[in-house]
Amino acid sequence: MAATLEKEVLEDELAVSLARAVAAANERARREGIEVKASLVTVTEYPGQDYTCWRINYGPRDYRGRRGGDLIVEVGLNDGQVKRVLRGQ
Repeated sequence: MAATLEKEVLEDELAVSLARAVAAANERARREGIEVKASLVTVTEYPGQDYTCWRINYGPRDYRGRRGGDLIVEVGLNDGQVKRVLRGQ
């Protein structure tokens, strides 16, 4: 069931920034061959060298006993643009 967002939610700059970043990161992750729905997704605000960004990590849901292989997408906090993509080993 779709929910209608109230005006206060749409005016919440942090919430809108995060939603925009996750959408941009999901698109990039799919292009990189990641199955987004099968991933454990975590988001952290991260201070980059020249910008502040959302660092969105896509890892395996069953992560115990596994190392590496994650995809990390950094998306600008203010502009919603992908800044950097990192792949775990």
